[in-house]
Amino acid sequence: MTVKTSSYLPAASWITEAEEDWTQLAGFGPAGLPGYVRVRILPDPERPFQSENDVSPSPEALGDGEQMRLVVQILAAHTGTPEEAFFCLWDGWDTPIPGFKPMVRIPHRAYYLFEGPLREVGQWQLPATSQTPESDLVPAFVWPADRAWCVAKDVDQHWIGVGAGEAALQDLLAEPRLDVVKADPAEQQPFYL
Repeated sequence: MTVKTSSYLPAASWITEAEEDWTQLAGFGPAGLPGYVRVRILPDPERPFQSENDVSPSPEALGDGEQMRLVVQILAAHTGTPEEAFFCLWDGWDTPIPGFKPMVRIPHRAYYLFEGPLREVGQWQLPATSQTPESDLVPAFVWPADRAWCVAKDVDQHWIGVGAGEAALQDLLAEPRLDVVKADPAEQQPFYL
């Protein structure tokens, strides 16, 4: 799919107008969803001040983009609007969109806003000016128009945060290809240096 930029900023208002600390917002999306989990791309650090460079994912582990696609695929069954969804790409990826400026902003982050069906997450064809391979693009936020759930992946974290209803979270926890743990967004999450 060729990404379709969106100028419908009210779709992102539950993110841009949220009152949570920006790290909590960037890590899990807006508060108020029934429950939250972390999908670990890498295992959590084993010691304080551990570098992400000290950890290697297992050879059979899915990459960031593959895990994001699987998470969204599972969650698509838990929304009434799978054909109408919104995606934010961090403006720090080298993905300039000619004539389009980042429009969704939270403290310390700016994003390009896109819209389209959930099934097309990660199958994006970027403008020819982009320097970033499509396979490296993991959306910072994904949510359906009915706001049944929200997926967040900040550039600095080693996990994908998901807020959703209990049935959706149980489906994620049951997926053997994902390393999923329950999470409380208000608590400090494990981090690498």
